[in-house]
Amino acid sequence: MASARTRAPSGAIESKILLIRGRKVILDRDLAGMYGVTTGSLNQAVRRNLDRFPEDFMLLLTRGEVANLISQSVISSWGGTRKPPRAFTEQGVAMLSGVLRGKRAARVNIEIMRAFVRLRQVLASHRGLAGKMALLADRVDGHDESIRSLAQALHKLLEPPASGGRARIGFRTTPTSRTPPARGTARRARCSS
Repeated sequence: MASARTRAPSGAIESKILLIRGRKVILDRDLAGMYGVTTGSLNQAVRRNLDRFPEDFMLLLTRGEVANLISQSVISSWGGTRKPPRAFTEQGVAMLSGVLRGKRAARVNIEIMRAFVRLRQVLASHRGLAGKMALLADRVDGHDESIRSLAQALHKLLEPPASGGRARIGFRTTPTSRTPPARGTARRARCSS
């Protein structure tokens, strides 16, 4: 079992994982601190074994990316770095343990791999929750529209009728131009024919 001195806390490792170019990476200076070596010696070991680090294992950061990290206080603005930092993906970190060779490197590498796995699990659970929230929001939006149309229909039913548009019901007291036939004349006319 790893001693408390060589084992990095998982929260400390997870806080060092950054998202750059759509990939989860750890900077070379953070890895050097975890492995207990200088950043220069870590980068020297990488330069000696460049064939083990293809583009999807290791990223060389651009000036814009470095400026972005400085603005986010991930990298110190006091300088100190003459070359742009390298960022290692999960596969690059696994390859580093073979390049750095040592018991501490192996133990730290195991902890880093576990941190990447935990981060992946957390992201997967968040994606699941986000999907469920989107479905719920769609349902609620549909209900809102249904409730709105139902409320409009109820308002139409509850509105008082417009005056003057309805025919009057009942006896008319004013004479009309058409006079009703005398009693019995209409019946006799129908019967005689």
